[in-house]
Amino acid sequence: MNPNQWRRRMIQAACLSCLGVSGLAMAQAQPTAKWPEKMVRVIVAGPAGGTADIIARLVADQLSRDTGQPFVVDPKPGAGGVLAVNELSIAPHDGHTLLVGVNSLVSEIPHIIKLRVDMAKEIKPVAELGHGGLVMVGAPTVPAKNFRELLTWVKANPGKVSYASYSPGTVSHVAGLQLNKAAGIDMTHVGYKGSTPALADVMGGHVPLMFDGIATSLPLIKAGKIKAFAVSTPKRSPLLPEVPTFAELGYPQLETVSWMGLWLKPDVPAAVQASVREATLRALAQPALRAHLLDTGLEAGGTRKPEELTGSLAADYRRVGEVLKSIDFKPE
Repeated sequence: MNPNQWRRRMIQAACLSCLGVSGLAMAQAQPTAKWPEKMVRVIVAGPAGGTADIIARLVADQLSRDTGQPFVVDPKPGAGGVLAVNELSIAPHDGHTLLVGVNSLVSEIPHIIKLRVDMAKEIKPVAELGHGGLVMVGAPTVPAKNFRELLTWVKANPGKVSYASYSPGTVSHVAGLQLNKAAGIDMTHVGYKGSTPALADVMGGHVPLMFDGIATSLPLIKAGKIKAFAVSTPKRSPLLPEVPTFAELGYPQLETVSWMGLWLKPDVPAAVQASVREATLRALAQPALRAHLLDTGLEAGGTRKPEELTGSLAADYRRVGEVLKSIDFKPE
């Protein structure tokens, strides 16, 4: 190869290298897809007027103002959220159908109901809208002013003190099993179909204790109709700052956080998913929306990435499954 040929080849190689770098830079700088381009349907995994429905409407209103497109909220209660997930599964995969529902859709429901589908593959979390924890509450007649006194009372009455959950197999059921084991006590579980009937029986003294979501118990706690003994959040809830966490009481194994998520079909184009997430995070940054979410009993969601949310779902699914397996719990 003569010197002239060598120089030509070196110039060609340099040009190709520049084109490659330029192409990579262009690919990395690609903007997210334009979204939304039409009306967006927001399916709610829960009844009208429930916590999920309220949060869906708050977020949908903000997104509508921000984007200039209408957002229509469509509650689909039933089967622990499975009906809502089925509704999303038959929707177009263009990102104009969203779902609002709690993390238990993936972490708990598959343990409770016999499903024909893998919930973790049917829906993908795009953003965390809000989060909260459980609160252990009691009837006004429970003879204890704090958690320590409560344990003393339960230990003095082995097998005679019951606790309610808003559904068998959920974290509100599991929390009681974990406390039984950790504290060496013997509470009896009573499962209900929803927080409302369970709380009614707690207020009436028919079931003395319950593990419930902070959001649903908060109004009754504030009204003095039930007592609050401990919360499952990592730190004290700003909604109940005077109530200690299980962790600070010496029971870190009861630490758990539930979160309300915005979900999509996994096959929605990645660029559209990114646009949905960006628009949602901008909406959640609005002080007014954050204040409204707090009024519902939830702190506004953080910025955990979709893969982080997916990882937490898998961990919670394993944790709940292990506890339920220890009591030979069978799905319906």
